Amino acid sequence: MRIGTTRAVWFFLLILTGIRLTLLGTTDLSFDEAHYWMWSDRLAPAYFSKGPGVAFAIRASTAIFGANEFGVRFWSPILGAGTSLLLFYFTKRLFSEEAGLWAVLVTNVTPIFNLGNLVMTIDPLSAFFWTAAMFTFWLAIERTPKFSWHWPATGLLIGLGFLCKYTNALELISILLVLALAPRLRREFRQRGFYSLLVCFAICTIPPIVWNQHHAWATLSHLRTRGDLDETPGFHPLELFSFLLQHLGTYSPLLFLGVAWAAIASWRRVNHQLKILFLMWFGLPVFALYFLLSINNTASPNWDALAFISLTVLAVFFWRERLEGRGRSRWVAAAFALALLFSVSALNTDLVRGIGRHFWHRDPADKMHGWRASAEAVEQVRQAVEARIGQKVFVIADQRDRASEFSFYFRDKRTEGPGHPPAYIPESQAIVNQFSFWPRYDEFVDVPQANRPAEGEVYTEERGVNLFTGRSALFVQAAGKPLLPQSITRGFASFEPVAKIEVRRYGELVRAFDVFLCRNYRTLPL
Repeated sequence: MRIGTTRAVWFFLLILTGIRLTLLGTTDLSFDEAHYWMWSDRLAPAYFSKGPGVAFAIRASTAIFGANEFGVRFWSPILGAGTSLLLFYFTKRLFSEEAGLWAVLVTNVTPIFNLGNLVMTIDPLSAFFWTAAMFTFWLAIERTPKFSWHWPATGLLIGLGFLCKYTNALELISILLVLALAPRLRREFRQRGFYSLLVCFAICTIPPIVWNQHHAWATLSHLRTRGDLDETPGFHPLELFSFLLQHLGTYSPLLFLGVAWAAIASWRRVNHQLKILFLMWFGLPVFALYFLLSINNTASPNWDALAFISLTVLAVFFWRERLEGRGRSRWVAAAFALALLFSVSALNTDLVRGIGRHFWHRDPADKMHGWRASAEAVEQVRQAVEARIGQKVFVIADQRDRASEFSFYFRDKRTEGPGHPPAYIPESQAIVNQFSFWPRYDEFVDVPQANRPAEGEVYTEERGVNLFTGRSALFVQAAGKPLLPQSITRGFASFEPVAKIEVRRYGELVRAFDVFLCRNYRTLPL
């Protein structure tokens, strides 16, 4: 009995999602995952660098499965399957079931998509809402000039994507370009459907706008810095070359070149066929933005991943017309085989290590190993130090990433108060990341009721008290740094090295820290 294409897609994604779910607990959390977990434990309308979407998603899954790797990552494979199904039905509507099947297969052998559906960052959420909005917008223009619910649904989906990743707002530019460049669609600028889309999107922008109003518009400063817009732009060809080279690796060489070739070759038809115009302009604005930014400084290859959703559909349509026949199908097999090899190697670098082939100076997967063991070692040092000095200490890590990993993996999280993180970063007057907005060891709080002066006694001008004054801390920093931060050397009366921590995997060093005991904290002057 011949299985139908649609059933085959569902069966394929069901099996693939099951496999991905079994792999969620095989590595430690990445830096971003640990930090987003901290967000989920402190829900807010927005955060320093992102909207609240990823925090609420992780909060929902950890409420069911607990604060572990599986709980944090649960939604990632589910969202990947959802994105694939949306892509299938969208491509099927544009072209055919077979084209939809190929779009799903190409997407799911791409290394960056495979990796992105095993870790819970903003990208799985962003891709899902981008694809859903692209689909509903196509359904909306299919029904033009009649109004349909697909118009406000598109605005809502773009808004939900925006609350996960601000790049999703670029989908509005894609919509404007499609409506402006397709003559028969220009009348939509005078119809209520388009404006209902904008209103629904605008409603979704309220949470981050309100949060930023109360936090010195920190996100705008971050985005300017992240895109190097706060510096004088320059032309650095090697940065652009690095940007393209990274895409060859993360998207697989033949697949990336195939998508690029299809986009370039289809350009001459962009004004003659609505489907090509639609797919082209849902991809090019995002890619063009990060291509231009990379002239100055290389953008990460996942930043423009949204561009490849529609461009993959375009590539499938383009190459299916040209690669029919036994001889040419070998190129398809080669492209899939190479992409699968890249994906498997990226997902499990131990396979490469096991056969004795090293293509890198350091295993890129090391950033997701050794954190549980590191946190256990720091806790052991903390216990030994507390037994020696006879008092409890708090923990400071030199960077956000390490503080986030320790906060997640400490068995005894021992927070100092409501909202406090289990591990701090060094005090700073600058707003550097989300830690700047959580309770800190350098801040002053209201004087406790029991310690307030009696009526008639003299008050000082000091606003509150610092509850950490006089206490000791463990400061953990990457091994080999010649100096301690000034905020540590000036903020404590004395400091001394107490331990060196090394974590090895297969005999290779993956984590190394120096641990210092810092005594008698004293607040720094403003």
